[in-house]
Amino acid sequence: MVIIKKKILHVLLITIASIFFIGCNSSPEEEITIEMIEKDIYDQAQSRLKAGNYALAIVSLETLERQFPFGRYAEQAQSELIYAYYKNSSYDAAISAAERFISLHPRHPNTPYAFYLKGLAKFTDDKNFFGELPFLGDMTFKRDLSKAKESFDDLSEFLTRYPESDYAGNAKQRMIFLRNLIAKQEIYIAEYYIERKAYVAAVNRANYIIRHMSKSPEVVKALEISILAYKELGKDDLAKEAQEILRSYKEKA
Repeated sequence: MVIIKKKILHVLLITIASIFFIGCNSSPEEEITIEMIEKDIYDQAQSRLKAGNYALAIVSLETLERQFPFGRYAEQAQSELIYAYYKNSSYDAAISAAERFISLHPRHPNTPYAFYLKGLAKFTDDKNFFGELPFLGDMTFKRDLSKAKESFDDLSEFLTRYPESDYAGNAKQRMIFLRNLIAKQEIYIAEYYIERKAYVAAVNRANYIIRHMSKSPEVVKALEISILAYKELGKDDLAKEAQEILRSYKEKA
């Protein structure tokens, strides 16, 4: 029995050594074959992306990244996966892929695009919600805007880092929309606090708009809420200061 075990162990050691030897001494022909397979998968992914078949493009790109993690197309595949996930409405996957790419390749030429798509994915994460915007009217701001706020922050970071990016104009337009939507919700909440005589909470909401969203149309309402709340709190000096800011704001408008 001991002799048999020794023979089995000997065979296993020879097999492992052979595999290692073959792997380390692959012929040029074998290397060319591997490169051809890698390129074929990449070309397949490109063809599927151009055709708008994003689900199958994801399969190709994931296969490429998994089978050739250090290949010549690895970084490009990681970048294009973000786009493919986004176009396939796989927004969580797009966000994760973008964060991973940014972490691994902070100086890559495609990193600005990864930042941009990350913010865009959060902007459209609730596809039904944003798709209904033209029909919701005044009810829109009463929805949960946590994703909208995350998108606003991400797009703001993108513009801070890459103000000259080709996508900067689009990012600014989306930020204006998000800013106004968020400001309107803050006013809605501030008015709710006013009705319940929670004046400190109302002031905090109004001041958030005044300080961080000064270009929003809701600033006038925010200042009016601040004046009312300060008066109710007995802080006439702050109410007067807010009144002066409101007067100045209206004159500029």
